[in-house]
Amino acid sequence: MAITKKIIITENDRNYLESLVRSRTVQAQIVQRARIILLRAEGIPIDVIADKVGINRKSVMLCINKYKENGAENALHDTPGRGRNPEITDDEKAWIINIACQRPYDLGCPEEMWTYTRLATYINKNAEAYGYTRLSTISRSGIKNILDNVEIKPHKIRYYCEKRDPDFDTKMHDVLVVYKQIELQFDEEGQLLPSKGIKINTISYDEKPGIQAIDNTVADRMPTTANGYRQRDHEYVRLGTLSLLAGIDLLTGEAIPLISETHKSSDFIEFLHILDAKYPEGEKIRLILDNHSAHTSKETIGYLAMNPNRFEFVFTPTHGSWLNMIESFFSKLTRQMLKGIRVSSKQELAERIYQYFDEINEEPVVFRWKYKMDEMSSIRLAC
Repeated sequence: MAITKKIIITENDRNYLESLVRSRTVQAQIVQRARIILLRAEGIPIDVIADKVGINRKSVMLCINKYKENGAENALHDTPGRGRNPEITDDEKAWIINIACQRPYDLGCPEEMWTYTRLATYINKNAEAYGYTRLSTISRSGIKNILDNVEIKPHKIRYYCEKRDPDFDTKMHDVLVVYKQIELQFDEEGQLLPSKGIKINTISYDEKPGIQAIDNTVADRMPTTANGYRQRDHEYVRLGTLSLLAGIDLLTGEAIPLISETHKSSDFIEFLHILDAKYPEGEKIRLILDNHSAHTSKETIGYLAMNPNRFEFVFTPTHGSWLNMIESFFSKLTRQMLKGIRVSSKQELAERIYQYFDEINEEPVVFRWKYKMDEMSSIRLAC
């Protein structure tokens, strides 16, 4: 007894062909050929397939062979001429790209982003109405290949930060000027030079709110020779959050912390009190900081008015916090100390953060800003 040979089809092709068979708008000839491929994939003999779809055996064999040679698109459509496969025109490609570059919701779909399957469904359904009948049967993979060739990925979002501050460049320049002034206060060996005139202590300042105090439900299991990982129960207990207000002295590298329940104006003013007590009278304290409302509130302005000529604020641009060097310190703090931390109380969390600062300050590192500093080399700056 002869053994019927199946053809192997991919899952994507199977889904595509089944959708054509179910469709009520696709040409009957295309539906017929899709059925032939699906029936052969189930191992149905050629003669039986011919009877089921109502054509001769030779036509069934031709359809199956065309699929084996060059896939579903080749089997479903007739070639426009001898030795040529059907081609998608530039106009058809442009229409596909145009659809892919639009938001699905704006075209009447509920989705925010395309998937290739959803995009193929939309194109198949609407192609004929726009005069692109050929595209009413284009496959998901065919659409993906067209988009890949022009490097369009409608299923992905890459976020960016819009420059919403009209004074972005001016404010960035002001911050870079400060960094250049700091650089000029060190000799070639990295030693701090004696200050000329009134000393200016420059602090890179920011807040890190919402530090979670989390406790385990059961104690961790320590690593063993059988399992080299520490094991931790996936459940945990939230104990609340703390805010870290911190600054880095850009001349000495010393990190200055204040841990609080909040990061309101009163907390910021308390941090200014710490700085005021830390540095000798007569010296200026300059802070590089962002545009948080606590930094420009009535309470803060009132405090500064009571201490004239003591503090100077240099604001980073809106959405320009990356210009503030303490952001790098916060990143290091998160990686080295806060990642995976478990505590029994918020008090313990605060104590461990303060301990981290104490250890950092035993061997402080003076931060150096490099980005665009070459543009500042020609500017003469008074330190």
